[in-house]
Amino acid sequence: MASLPVIARDSERGALVTVQVQPGSSRTECVGIHGDALKIRLAARPIDGAANDELTRFIAERCAVPRANVQLRAGATGRRKRLTVKGITAESLLARLMRKESNGRGKI
Repeated sequence: MASLPVIARDSERGALVTVQVQPGSSRTECVGIHGDALKIRLAARPIDGAANDELTRFIAERCAVPRANVQLRAGATGRRKRLTVKGITAESLLARLMRKESNGRGKI
């Protein structure tokens, strides 16, 4: 993955990843690369932290780590966010987020 150092990288805290979110979608899914970030559509509105909660849930579930291992580091109120995911490498994180589900819909 040529863009691995830009989108996600390993650190002492865990894998650091940059995402661009689109809240209010019909379903939560990773749709690909958006510049130097992963674009993730969220089936939650950005009201009272619901979109951030959905993002945390989605990443934790896809990466098979506890929700407590996913921490929002920057961008809590914006569409561009930086997260740390403990217990997984950056390469594995990208592979798990970018994979399509077996039902072909990409939804969890």
